[in-house]
Amino acid sequence: MTTLKDFRLFLFLLFPLLSFAQNKISGTVTDGNGKKLVGVEVYNKSTNTKLFTDANGTFEIDLKKSASFDFVFFKEGYSIVEQNSISTGSSIRIVLNKINNLTEVIIRKQNEKLHAIHKLKDIEGTAIYAGKKTEVVAIDKLTVNKATNNARQVFAQVVGLTINESSDGGLQLSIGGRGLDPNRTSNFNTRQNGYDISADVLGYPESYYASPTEGLEEIQIVRGAASLQYGTQFGGLVNFKLKSPTKKAFEFITRNTVGSYGLFTNFTSMSGTNGKFSYYTFYNYKQGNGFRPNSDFESKNYFANLNYKFNDKTSLHFDYTYFNYLAQQAGGLTDAMFNENPRQSNRTRNWFAVDWNLFALKLEHKFNNNADFSLQLFGLDASRKTVGYRSNRVSNQDTEGTVRDLISGDFVNWGAEARYLKKYNLKGNSSAFLIGAKYYQSRNTGLQGPGSTGSDANFNLASEQFPYYANQSNYTFPNLNLAVFGENIFKLTSNFSVTPGFRFEKIRTQAEGSYRKINLDLAGNVILDDEQFENNIKDRDFVLLGVGLSYKPKNQIEIYGNVSQNYRSVTFNDIRTVSPSQVIDNDISDEKGYTSDIGVRGQLGDKVTFDASIYGLYYNDKIGEYERRNPNGSAAVVRYRSNIGTAVTYGFETMFDWSLSKTFFKGNDNFSWNAFSNIAITDSEYLKSDAPNIEGNKVEFVPLFNIKTGTGIGYKNFMTSLQFSYVSSQFTEANNSKTDPNDNTYGIFGEIPAYYVADISCSYKWKMWKLEAGVTNFTNNNYFTRRATGYPGPGIIPSDNRSFYTTLEFLF
Repeated sequence: MTTLKDFRLFLFLLFPLLSFAQNKISGTVTDGNGKKLVGVEVYNKSTNTKLFTDANGTFEIDLKKSASFDFVFFKEGYSIVEQNSISTGSSIRIVLNKINNLTEVIIRKQNEKLHAIHKLKDIEGTAIYAGKKTEVVAIDKLTVNKATNNARQVFAQVVGLTINESSDGGLQLSIGGRGLDPNRTSNFNTRQNGYDISADVLGYPESYYASPTEGLEEIQIVRGAASLQYGTQFGGLVNFKLKSPTKKAFEFITRNTVGSYGLFTNFTSMSGTNGKFSYYTFYNYKQGNGFRPNSDFESKNYFANLNYKFNDKTSLHFDYTYFNYLAQQAGGLTDAMFNENPRQSNRTRNWFAVDWNLFALKLEHKFNNNADFSLQLFGLDASRKTVGYRSNRVSNQDTEGTVRDLISGDFVNWGAEARYLKKYNLKGNSSAFLIGAKYYQSRNTGLQGPGSTGSDANFNLASEQFPYYANQSNYTFPNLNLAVFGENIFKLTSNFSVTPGFRFEKIRTQAEGSYRKINLDLAGNVILDDEQFENNIKDRDFVLLGVGLSYKPKNQIEIYGNVSQNYRSVTFNDIRTVSPSQVIDNDISDEKGYTSDIGVRGQLGDKVTFDASIYGLYYNDKIGEYERRNPNGSAAVVRYRSNIGTAVTYGFETMFDWSLSKTFFKGNDNFSWNAFSNIAITDSEYLKSDAPNIEGNKVEFVPLFNIKTGTGIGYKNFMTSLQFSYVSSQFTEANNSKTDPNDNTYGIFGEIPAYYVADISCSYKWKMWKLEAGVTNFTNNNYFTRRATGYPGPGIIPSDNRSFYTTLEFLF
């Protein structure tokens, strides 16, 4: 017999089950004819999570609390549907209408909606971005020269970047900003699909490999506050996210590009999904002659991404990258040579070769308790070799039959990074805790000595032929790094959060090897031959702290701010590489400092996207260069690299993108027109310095004005873009040396003068074919962005004159 007590017990046991059922949202997605659609992306905007409809076109979402949620439904070839304020316990039916006339403009508009939804949120997988200054470059929105990785166009809407331009087909990327040297992007933590790709994160953080733009889905940039999660660089994080596998069974794309100065490139990719297995792979070939003599290059790049999804919670991902290139380098120019003819070259025997092998394996797992885990294993086996004539007197002619300088480096490293992110409720608001650890180990080598006397790309050492060559060294660099990091989003109200974080670093760097000190008299006789052995070990451990704030007063508007500590270890590879134009202080030490951002960003309806912020970057023991006599006994003037002192860089950065078509031409889905402005106003000062005549000077690589503006127009399958860039003058060393236009000796001292440059690109799509064409630097300006102290100089490295390109794409 059932008693009242038993009935109450039954209700007590049943109530959690009823509550659990009510905290679900389910539904079915069909097309306009009622056909159930498989693989529709169901994105929860409120929780920043997504899933896909099953074989029956249905979906079911478990939620932790009763509330209303906003959803977006998307499938390629169908219109995007947004549904707001769907309550838990609801069962809904969504209809996606097929787009029959899918023009390029409509595809772009669809992608713009998706990118607005998928841009870096407070939480992405096992990463936290709340309160940080983040930027995302969506590649499929760009009408630019992708074949040569034209950084000026690709990064046009990323504020404040300074770029070292080159004419090698985009084989290397060199970007900086906020007073950071752009050389090979060495002041950013550079990653591909979330793993490190630079030569040595600690000892030599230069990136000789640049992910090809044609294979990218997006580029993610997180400024200085990224130091807590991704490492200690002052610049922050640059992550190149390659394309994801298509949901189709098979897709084939081939792109062939021809252009000025003998440029030819081919990019061919294949992609597909079959059940639980998916893949994306490409091959990229480039060759060209460069716009100056002695600038030939050839590269080969292969990439493979293999994925296996065990179930809805667990997946495994494998990446392999191969990159190999050989480039002849035309050398640098003096100011007088540049003013006379920027296309000239007096170096016929300088060569540069890179061989890069990257490996990565990633395990991702979702726990039932609203938690995510990822484990990334990665490794590098690579080499970089240079040989050439590098006189510090740039105007000296290169004489065949004389000895060349050889520099060779091998880079072998591996690491593992684990992350655990747990979402939880704090007073009814969704908060999150992240804890992670990284282990990194490298054993790299650096060798310098006499090269061959020929003019070919011979990277063999010629020590027997030239036993008393002045620049000789042989070093091994075993480095070790262990880091533990954590951040926590405290969602104090529905629209305000505080995100404190920390990073503990244990770093051990070592330089083990020898170098020779050789002096000759005027007759060429050896008067000193002394081999110096070193075993220089630096152990340090420290904690970095930071905090981010985020306030969202209304939908699509956010006020953000952050401050974090930064650190950058000195590079041993730089210390022991001898350059005739540069000398490095034997007591050089690590850099320390802070970065901070305060800004507001968001959208005004669907017409305007903006991000405006002020920032400050404070350095202690800033590493830089200044002009002085060679302290090693020579009378030559050199660039001396040392800890110059305390410096600060600060500025205002704003990015504004306005959809003119949505403002003035509503209702025409086949027409698009937007305009953007990207303005950075930056100033700087050396606050304190023990070096002479430095205090009060401007920091190098800081143009006062850095402006990029442009517009893009599209009608049906035709797209075009026009871009204008202006960068004011900037100093290249801490002395703030003025340019001597009559200097015909060095080319390494003085400013980078102000310059402007304009580019135009267009494309037309017809069925499975797409034709792209454009003109870069169509005003044909003579300018330069770099004064190199070593390769590819020394001296001024001119930027390309007017160049044309045409690309033909076939999609199957």
